[in-house]
Amino acid sequence: MQLNQSIISDIKSIIAQLKDRAIRAVDHQRTLMYWHIGKRIFEEEQEGKDRADYGKYLIKYLSEQLQPEFGSGFSKRQIELFRQFYRVFPIANALRTKLSWTQYKLLLSVESEGEKMTNNRLIKRIKEGVKKLKSE
Repeated sequence: MQLNQSIISDIKSIIAQLKDRAIRAVDHQRTLMYWHIGKRIFEEEQEGKDRADYGKYLIKYLSEQLQPEFGSGFSKRQIELFRQFYRVFPIANALRTKLSWTQYKLLLSVESEGEKMTNNRLIKRIKEGVKKLKSE
């Protein structure tokens, strides 16, 4: 019995394509989760009387409660990023499925540095940041 040898390469291609799609879908859902967490924190802060002090306390408290169960992804710094993420990108439907959480974090760092960049410079910076993260 003779098999068509292209079947192996076809199946490998299908696996690679769908595996990549699955990874992007999971990453997008993670990004949406962080956005929703940021939104909830922001809403809670708006009800606090002394917002600056309450915000610091809230972030610390959330980290202390979430980190033991969910790990370092819920450190104080990460939770601050979730809040900043919502404030910079307040419309969930406007989030791009092609951008990963890593790329959004780079955008947030650009925003917090107060830099004004053209799209080309911003894309270049994102690519550099992703390369750097991959090499670490």
